Amino acid sequence: MSAVGLSGVNATIDTAAVAVLLIATVLPGSAGASGAPAADSERPNVVLIVADDQSFRDFGFMGNDVVHTPNVDRLAASSARYPNGYVPMSLCRASLATMLTGLYPHQHGIHFNHPPPPAGYSSLLDLTAEQYHAARARTDRFIRKPPTIPRVLSHHGYATLQTGKFWEGHYGNAGFTEGMTTGRPSPRRDWLTGTRQQRNGEWVAHGNGDAGLVIGRETMEPIFRFVDEHAGRRPFFVWYAPFLPHDPFDAGAEYERLAIERGAPPHLVGYYASIARFDRTVGDLLGGLEARNLLAGTLILFVADNGYRPDAARYRPDATRVRADGRSKSSWYEDGLRTPMLIRWDGRVVPGEHPAPVETIDILPTLLDAAGLDHEVTSRMRGRSLLPSAQGLQVLPPIPVFGAIYPGNAFVLGRPGHHVAARWVRYGDFKLVLHENRAVGLPLTELYDLARDPGESKNLVDSPEHAEWVGLLTDLVDWWWRPELL
Repeated sequence: MSAVGLSGVNATIDTAAVAVLLIATVLPGSAGASGAPAADSERPNVVLIVADDQSFRDFGFMGNDVVHTPNVDRLAASSARYPNGYVPMSLCRASLATMLTGLYPHQHGIHFNHPPPPAGYSSLLDLTAEQYHAARARTDRFIRKPPTIPRVLSHHGYATLQTGKFWEGHYGNAGFTEGMTTGRPSPRRDWLTGTRQQRNGEWVAHGNGDAGLVIGRETMEPIFRFVDEHAGRRPFFVWYAPFLPHDPFDAGAEYERLAIERGAPPHLVGYYASIARFDRTVGDLLGGLEARNLLAGTLILFVADNGYRPDAARYRPDATRVRADGRSKSSWYEDGLRTPMLIRWDGRVVPGEHPAPVETIDILPTLLDAAGLDHEVTSRMRGRSLLPSAQGLQVLPPIPVFGAIYPGNAFVLGRPGHHVAARWVRYGDFKLVLHENRAVGLPLTELYDLARDPGESKNLVDSPEHAEWVGLLTDLVDWWWRPELL
């Protein structure tokens, strides 16, 4: 019997027993539900707010007193808060697809931003417009096949609206009844409509949301027009995933001055200004719902698609685009993977903090549970409903959270294992990263104690006292990756 200090577990257990316990806990089909299904009249409206490229530590309610996020902070004060939320992949398209499907990227197949040809987006520019859209359309099957939040809700009478970031072609591919993104070039040909010019001069849709990207940056009207049409007639679901605070950081002098006055260092000024701009749109959205007396009957879930931090070494005062540093977006470190999750449902959810790690695969089970549709959660969906914990009915057990890192470009479709660069797991305070392809100067395995080393600066993999942790977490990652569980 080996003593292992598991955060949140007051017991002495040998590693084999821990592995058996955890595997039993996270078997497919184990998603929890809150109880009796809701009557049609009790089903909430649902608004899913997704920040685009924002680190978990860049919110006021997460302890940052420089960044300006008063509206998200007020939302947090009225919400069940999950500060240790995780995305499985720290890149936008894969992360968003996981939110929609409740599946990991190696299950739903969308582990990339851009499909083949293998040279990535630069080679896509050499195609004709017809070839380009055909190449992107080859991936539509990945989102059309599985149940998604909008597809299930639409089937059960919800009106569903897509706005903002959406990589999967036409909004109908994911089951939305209405939307802004069509997967085709916008009549308005500029970067904010995701419209790009091929090398032969033809125009195409970049793929990340095309006409839907104006939401938040220029207008909120499509959301309120949709709400006004359906409120009181049928429940609605709004996907609000603006292209914010994602670069370009062009929020303007007012927001930049605010960031400077609050003490932001130069390389963070544009980023923090963009966060403040995004926060204002959250206030506009919540205020619009409140003015229509809809806030009390609406469940709001807030999350980020992945983390991001500007690279100070690459910052230039005249630039509106700054590359992410190597430990945030597209990485396996906390600044890339971790995101707070907030659930507000006035009168149904008890505001408070829940420290146990959770994942964005939990979003679909949670929202379907709230709508009384937990029976639609399939055995492939390995998340759990967070609603019982948000309602104060359950303390979340400390189970592991998992993910994998892939490059932004796919070489072939339908073979995630061919691309995976690293797999990771967090359980308790410990996080293990297994690298599949060794890069120059990169260890094959990394182990961090996040309680003592939140900056992930001390790799404990060669520490004899942590050998059992390495073995246990490696076994868990290998179990999670088993093809028969896909």
